[in-house]
Amino acid sequence: MPWDRNQMAARAAQELEDGMYVNLGIGIPTLVANYVGDKDITLQSENGMLGMGPFPFEGEEDPDLINAGKQTITELSRTSYFDSATSFAMIRGGKIAAAVLGAMEVDEEGDLANWMIPGVLVKGMGGAMDLVAGVGRVIVVMDHTNKHGKSKLLRKCTLPLTGKQVVDRIITNLGVLDVVGGGLKIVEIAEGVTEDEIRAATEAKIVN
Repeated sequence: MPWDRNQMAARAAQELEDGMYVNLGIGIPTLVANYVGDKDITLQSENGMLGMGPFPFEGEEDPDLINAGKQTITELSRTSYFDSATSFAMIRGGKIAAAVLGAMEVDEEGDLANWMIPGVLVKGMGGAMDLVAGVGRVIVVMDHTNKHGKSKLLRKCTLPLTGKQVVDRIITNLGVLDVVGGGLKIVEIAEGVTEDEIRAATEAKIVN
């Protein structure tokens, strides 16, 4: 069976190492906070929080504690708060080791499209463009295909780009792929999924 959202988030959490400062994007990536476990990971939110904890239990929410996606979160004993200018200085200054982001499209060269669909009203691009330009490693977590069954791993992105050649690793409901020279390389396959299924669901070139 393909991975569900929580399994994808748990797999993304395996990418994080002790001592890392990590930014989590909106959507599935926010769930990664629940799977960090005992690792010494410091989660950063571009709205001005360093040291995010997991999501609160029902009834324990604090409306003043939110992530960039406006979801209520928890703080840690070491949490610090600051304005968004300081937060983006961390990102642009290369202080964040990795970002885990959602996406609408990724192509075989590592181009990323995750901020808008033409003709659909959006509030703004958020911090994604700064993140992909400033962090050390970009990990994308997304469904392998859209709701119509068409691949989201393309030869070339069709939507407005967030960044060019910025994605390092892609984690989907079918498995894990790396962006390498010449295309995408299958690194891991979800239990119950076959390599043929991944290839059939991928428009981008898959290399060995």
